[in-house]
Amino acid sequence: MKVVALVFSALIVVAARASPQGYGATGSGGGSASAPAQYNFQWDVDDQQSGNFYGHGEQANNGLVQGRYYVRLPDTRLQQVEYTADDSGYHPIVTYEGEAQFGGSSGGGGSGGHGGYA
Repeated sequence: MKVVALVFSALIVVAARASPQGYGATGSGGGSASAPAQYNFQWDVDDQQSGNFYGHGEQANNGLVQGRYYVRLPDTRLQQVEYTADDSGYHPIVTYEGEAQFGGSSGGGGSGGHGGYA
């Protein structure tokens, strides 16, 4: 019985070494070039009860990545970042929509105890 277990263990080790590892890796890493990533995604959160409003979208094609993410800030402005990323780096453009508004007349510009959200 010990011989069967030993042979079975050896077969598992040989099979594990023979199969590719990782996400589509076909070798020992190093010499082979891979194609540029190509993908597209978008997700958004808009929960009016909590005031959460944010999201992110991105697409990649032939080594160029373009995207946009945004978030509603506690002062009610919308911050947006549109970006590209390529061989020369990450290139964001940050913009804000709306005028900053702070909580009621309690003084001090506080957030009203809701983290800036109604």
